[in-house]
Amino acid sequence: MTLTAIAFDYGVKNIGVAAGQSLTQTASELNPIPARDGTPDWDQIEQLLKEWRPDVVIVGLPLNMDDSESEFSVRTRKFANRVHGRFGVKVELMDERLSTRDAKDAAQKRGHKGNYGKNPIDSIAARLILESWFAVHG
Repeated sequence: MTLTAIAFDYGVKNIGVAAGQSLTQTASELNPIPARDGTPDWDQIEQLLKEWRPDVVIVGLPLNMDDSESEFSVRTRKFANRVHGRFGVKVELMDERLSTRDAKDAAQKRGHKGNYGKNPIDSIAARLILESWFAVHG
């Protein structure tokens, strides 16, 4: 059975978004959702969920390198719980420890010069998180 999934890379200014499916285990970057101190426009998230109808939503969980949780991990879990609570979708957390570094590497290969303000890497990170999830759960 082919699964459709959406991934979120939670952040305080932007929430990266990617969508994909398990048949090819690939994902595509979508436009990030602006956030105000971590609070997204819930209508935009609802629109994404209506458009893609995912079987599962993956949220990247930022753990410390020693597997401990940070204050940001707690905020990320709250975001994941709110997505589940508001929309009734299945939500899973995925370790995203190195996704930001990998996303910066991918952005540089595309020609980004290190100033990510106009070209946030959040959706690249979301794509990498989702592709990692497919690799584990494929």
